[in-house]
Amino acid sequence: MNQKAPHSDKNNLQVLLEDNHLLVVNKRPGDLVQGDKTGDTPLVEIGKSYIADKHNKPGAVYLGVVHRLDRPTSGVIIFARTSKALPRLNAAFAARETKKTYWAVVKEKPPKNKDTLVHFLKRNPKQNKSYAYPKEVPESKQAILHYEVIKKLDNYYLLSIDLETGRHHQIRSQLAAINCPIKGDLKYGFDRSNKDGSIHLHARKITFTHPVKKEEMTIIAPTPDEVIWNICSK
Repeated sequence: MNQKAPHSDKNNLQVLLEDNHLLVVNKRPGDLVQGDKTGDTPLVEIGKSYIADKHNKPGAVYLGVVHRLDRPTSGVIIFARTSKALPRLNAAFAARETKKTYWAVVKEKPPKNKDTLVHFLKRNPKQNKSYAYPKEVPESKQAILHYEVIKKLDNYYLLSIDLETGRHHQIRSQLAAINCPIKGDLKYGFDRSNKDGSIHLHARKITFTHPVKKEEMTIIAPTPDEVIWNICSK
């Protein structure tokens, strides 16, 4: 069965972990991590409201954005609650000291049950899209991921993906390059969208060192409460 999030407040913020230095939440599909031109309220502001309400804090609440997820994806997001934690977390992410595992649902069976994909990604800012090439091209960056088929559904396959690099739309573009676009991802070649505008890509797990306590931490984010994801989580 799908796990229940440990906490939800009036804004449906799913809090996975909270201490003096961290706020870790489960991002829902469609949530923005940071504000953009749409003007929609981002998770970082919802997180600030949650902290202000829960701890009865007057004035401005500090909450630093450590990393992001694409708007149509879901999963674990770490925010820093202190100015001491933020640069330490930023440095850990930049040095690739964090380990991130994603789940993706695809319709086509990958060429192998388990493989490492290496491409060179070139971003097109106007299209907000990255293109994957088998060899280096001008202005491209190497992208490496490791995938494994972990479940066969009636019409889909569930993949577990470990990122070695963190590039723009990396998982989406690399899976599309092997003819396995993610369910609902029209931008990268799936044949139809999901009704809610989501794609079936979920940041399932993150392992990192606590920026202050220096302890290794692993956080697992429950999948969205949705038919396909619920089958994946059984």
